[in-house]
Amino acid sequence: MESGSGSDFGSDFGSGGGGGGKLDPGLIMEQVKVQIAVANAQELLQRMTDKCFRKCIGKPGGALDNSEQKCIAMCMDRYMDAWNTVSRAYNSRLQRERANM
Repeated sequence: MESGSGSDFGSDFGSGGGGGGKLDPGLIMEQVKVQIAVANAQELLQRMTDKCFRKCIGKPGGALDNSEQKCIAMCMDRYMDAWNTVSRAYNSRLQRERANM
């Protein structure tokens, strides 16, 4: 079996990396990074939906009126801008701190 294939992930993970050397830490780290990225995207969408709905929709109905549509579009744009600004600042700080280690 090829190292890092999906079928032997569980058995190799439980082995603690001893013996066969089939466990690929790089592959596991990439899988974890992907899972974190998906979780972050889900959190972003959930929070943005929550906040913009509460801000823009006074009385839920069968359709959004023009002002509600504009409010939601602007709210989502502002939320995404803020999220991106915070993410860039956070990543920049992480890079600076890693460089100082």
